[in-house]
Amino acid sequence: MGDNAAGLLTVATVLIALAVCYRPLGDWMAHVFTTQRHWRIERLVYRSVGVDPDAEQGGRTYALAVLAFSFAGIVVLAALLMLQGVLPGFHPRAWRIDEALNTAISFVTNTNWQWYSGESQMNNIAQTLGLVVQNFASAAVGIAVAIALVRGFVRQHTDRLGNFWVDITRCIIRVLLPISVVAAVILLSQGALETLWQRTDITTLAGGHQTLTGGLVASQESIKILGTNGGGFFNANSAHPYENPNALTNAFEVFLLLVIPFALPRTFGNMVGNHKQGYAILGAMSSIFIVSLGLSTWAQLAGEGTASHAAGAPLEGQEYQFGQWATSMFATATTSTSTGAVNAAHDSLTPGSGGMALVNMCLGEISPGGVGSGLYGMLVIAVITVFISGLMVGRTPEYLGKKIRRQEITLASLYILVMPTVVLVGTGFAIGQGWGRAALNNSGPHGLSEVFYAYASATNNNGSAFAGISVDTRWFDYTLGAAMLLGRFVPMILVLLLAQSLSRQQKVPITAGTIPTHRPLFVTMTVGVVLLVAGLTFVPALALAPISEAAL
Repeated sequence: MGDNAAGLLTVATVLIALAVCYRPLGDWMAHVFTTQRHWRIERLVYRSVGVDPDAEQGGRTYALAVLAFSFAGIVVLAALLMLQGVLPGFHPRAWRIDEALNTAISFVTNTNWQWYSGESQMNNIAQTLGLVVQNFASAAVGIAVAIALVRGFVRQHTDRLGNFWVDITRCIIRVLLPISVVAAVILLSQGALETLWQRTDITTLAGGHQTLTGGLVASQESIKILGTNGGGFFNANSAHPYENPNALTNAFEVFLLLVIPFALPRTFGNMVGNHKQGYAILGAMSSIFIVSLGLSTWAQLAGEGTASHAAGAPLEGQEYQFGQWATSMFATATTSTSTGAVNAAHDSLTPGSGGMALVNMCLGEISPGGVGSGLYGMLVIAVITVFISGLMVGRTPEYLGKKIRRQEITLASLYILVMPTVVLVGTGFAIGQGWGRAALNNSGPHGLSEVFYAYASATNNNGSAFAGISVDTRWFDYTLGAAMLLGRFVPMILVLLLAQSLSRQQKVPITAGTIPTHRPLFVTMTVGVVLLVAGLTFVPALALAPISEAAL
């Protein structure tokens, strides 16, 4: 079978698997967040932390709970990382406070930006009790905020959006844990590593010395992918055979990346009582994803240059067993879902393919986006789309029976402005400083692409990087950490305030003048708003970086 035929078959298999899981997983998540019944193990959790599971929270209280929980996670994880030298087992060098804070912020914000090599600079206990725990927690926070926004569309005459502590507990116990356990077993069966020892020194037959690296890899890999986290146990991330052993696991990991984000529109349709609305959101997400995948694959297959033609493809920085199709599919999935896991060095992608990875992040990672963040990001885009549509026909815009008034559109507009502001200001500041330029291993457009990509990745809570930039400096640790915090929590607060504003309203009846938000025309307009907002904001920067690089 030819490479193109095998690639097409792999893509088709992943898409079919996602379609099969769309309904059952989406319906199950809707049940998880709407049922009144608490499991016994969940009640034990609530009693241990002093939470009344039947008391609900307003938007502001819900937001404060998100911030308090996340801030506590940053403090605990940073302390654990700085104390690695006294933990049992392998003792890496002591981490500076800026390094520990950067990594703690990275994992708590679901970014998983890594400046370090996990196998050589992290203790097994810190990896497992620190990073893996936050992989579950940060993913659950994103889904909880998305569910709170959906409740805002459903409820009337109240500011109650649910209970944050109940939402994250149910999400972890009923959704993330079961799937990740099954996924870890599948990865383990294919050759992923899962050992209690981390480093073993052996003497080879030739009399030399070699260090074998082990650890609890499969269990970290499963939630790293499922929760759209992205932080790898090994420096090579999902290009390492202990994390991603073969072509089958590569396709399986792409499936895991996409399954929850693509199933959440079904959850949304179920909770609002109209599955057509869920299909509309799914249609907008899928359209952008498929076009991005096609363009990225085409750019990668059409790689120019003498070396590329001699090798049959641009293979620098790639795991040979995956090939061009699987590399492009993984790169598209990881940058469309705020994951950051990589099975190849994005710095070595062709300018067109690397540019598409950057565009995926600049679009706000809503195709389908991270777990939770993709759904609430697309719903904010839908609010803006219906507002623009209402202006066109001279009617007060409505979405799912809720009027989009000045307060709602202000919150939605601020949400849209946060990410590009942080990305462009951060990039401009870094490239204008000596410490920023000194970190570059490439000059010209590619060097600008590296800095641009770094701040886009941090602000969008993605975590992938162009490998040609050296970011283990205090300035990059602090500025990228700030970008992660602003890119994660400011939009979340705005989403929760939007949800509270919507939940206080009374639903208005559908009339002949109501704009249908479940038809192909609205889906097309939503995609157009996504491209228009990103295009107006980022085209100048893209023209200076990957576009000009591709033209050289």
